[in-house]
Amino acid sequence: MSEAGNLGTDNSESAGVSGAYRVLARKYRPSNFSELIGQEPMVRTLTNAFATGRIAQAWMLTGVRGVGKTTTARILARALNYKTDTTNQPSVDLSQPGEHCQAIMEGRHVDVIEMDAASHTGIDDIRDIIDRVRYAPVSARYKVYIIDEVHMLSTQAFNGLLKTLEEPPPHVKFIFATTEIRKVPITVLSRCQRFDLRRIDAGALVRHLASISAKEGIAVDDEALAMIARAAEGSARDSLSILDQAIAHGGGRVDAETVRAMLGLADRARIVDLFEHVMKGDVAAALAELRAQYDTGADPAAVLTDLAEFNHLVTRLRFVPGAADDATLSQDERERGAAFAEKLSVKVLARSWQMLLKGIPEVQSSNRPVSAAEMVLIRLAHAADLPTLDEALKRLDDGAAIPAAPRGNGAAAPSGGGGQGASAVAPARIPSGNSGGAPAMRLVEPVPEQAAFIAPPAPEPEAPAVQVKSLADIVALADQNRDLAFKVLVKRCVRPVRFEPGRIDVALTADAPKTLLNDLSVKLKAWTGRHWMVSLSKEEGGATLSELESAKRENAILDARADPTVAAILARFPGAKIIDVRIPDGADGEDTDMAAEPPADDDDN
Repeated sequence: MSEAGNLGTDNSESAGVSGAYRVLARKYRPSNFSELIGQEPMVRTLTNAFATGRIAQAWMLTGVRGVGKTTTARILARALNYKTDTTNQPSVDLSQPGEHCQAIMEGRHVDVIEMDAASHTGIDDIRDIIDRVRYAPVSARYKVYIIDEVHMLSTQAFNGLLKTLEEPPPHVKFIFATTEIRKVPITVLSRCQRFDLRRIDAGALVRHLASISAKEGIAVDDEALAMIARAAEGSARDSLSILDQAIAHGGGRVDAETVRAMLGLADRARIVDLFEHVMKGDVAAALAELRAQYDTGADPAAVLTDLAEFNHLVTRLRFVPGAADDATLSQDERERGAAFAEKLSVKVLARSWQMLLKGIPEVQSSNRPVSAAEMVLIRLAHAADLPTLDEALKRLDDGAAIPAAPRGNGAAAPSGGGGQGASAVAPARIPSGNSGGAPAMRLVEPVPEQAAFIAPPAPEPEAPAVQVKSLADIVALADQNRDLAFKVLVKRCVRPVRFEPGRIDVALTADAPKTLLNDLSVKLKAWTGRHWMVSLSKEEGGATLSELESAKRENAILDARADPTVAAILARFPGAKIIDVRIPDGADGEDTDMAAEPPADDDDN
């Protein structure tokens, strides 16, 4: 069992007896429901169940590591077997130690059997449980089986447990714990009451760590507690382990700098500074800040991860101002994050978020993480002040001037007439649809008496957009581009599901090549000049073009056979058969062939 072992219920004298140091995660393990933090819904349900006598036969506890699954199982076993001089019934009020409490919480009671499914996965281990459940408990009220990491049991073991789990003897209770609830068969889940233990709120973790630090007589900064709570990600055990390590690292005192150096984190205030440099497009300042953080021990991937978290915080503050009350946030993050949320648009924040999500894996997998991180920041800073596509189109519609690209060191381009090198060229004006005849703004004023204006070129007629609304359109494009092999694959292997502008959902036949979807996306981009997202749908899809053509051909043959003239000919010549059906095309007078048997390659009608 991952948390099995002798338990000290907040009694520091036990360490003195054994002479060994007891880590904080074990020393301050909860011993009753009132000491559990962050699991109030489960405690309320169990309290009501015990008060009304509606005690289940089996419980399933699930949640991430360190939220208290095994501890809750032991407390539940203690509540089931609670017995004092005045109380002799199951109770969730465990304020007074009972007859069996200490042994149960230390994992050594004879009637509370703890089993680690990771090392007892077979059917033989379950048979042993099945053989022993028939016997009554030795001294306690219930015989309780606690099986940790129950998802590790084999399929045979689960099947062997089902009958006993559904109809256990009245003196037997089962408590299961797992971090992988999806791996537990539904047949087992349906026989248990399920409790999802939540990640512990960061504020609750900070208060818990502060309380333990006070009991230990350790001075800890509030900022350091916030950093530990953030790194623990909702796990009480992880937070106590990090605090234990920080106490040892700092020699008895824990401050923010100690925790930051220990975990390889960047200063949160400096992350905000870096974010500001990037959003301003100041590449030099951003790179200098990254290098300074790297020199102090910060991991480049961790810096970008913190930058992405702050980007998310700013976006969240734009819609949920109350998010600034998070106990793990520093004052700098609260104030400056709110200021950024008012200034930056959601489109800019979303674009930087996507670029960071793509850049972080690049840094993690790079042989030169600092260089990779610098390239990510350069891309971010370059894109920070660029307008989005719809903003650029809106500027064009409103008649705003488009800045000319600089030449060389930014000097004006020389004119071509008379060797006058000092004359300036003003950009062409863009007419506005609602300007009322007022001229648009010129970005470069002409030099007096030497100004030259370039007449706007005649607008070129736009090529009509290529429409792709069906498989027939794709086949036609393949035909136009003389890609007959791809045309055959589309007709034989693709089943249409959904066609939208820029997106196609299809299903494939069993003999379709694995690269067909990617090839389809690449070829459509080359043929239409735009990106296409081609995805594999779970739906069955319609018929392939080859199947439709075969059905059309068969219908044509059946219609031909039903024709009186053809039927008379077939009757007059025994053994004759229809080989080809040709239907005159009213548009151009040509015939359309309907072969009775498709050609060997089936690449055309």
